[in-house]
Amino acid sequence: MNTLGEKIRQLRKDRKLSQTQLAKILSTSQDTISLWEIGKSLPDANNIVAICKFFEVSADYLLGLEDI
Repeated sequence: MNTLGEKIRQLRKDRKLSQTQLAKILSTSQDTISLWEIGKSLPDANNIVAICKFFEVSADYLLGLEDI
């Protein structure tokens, strides 16, 4: 099972984005994206919504409650 961070990393890589590019899109820092991807931190609710909208996935998918 993929963790939230692994899903964020895979979605980012599928779009061929760097952490820095995704950080700019989400109005956060590259360090924050890195922490999410390695599981040292979790995005807040506002960032989860932004991630879901940008990548066009459901929150249920992102949080591991359903498959794509």
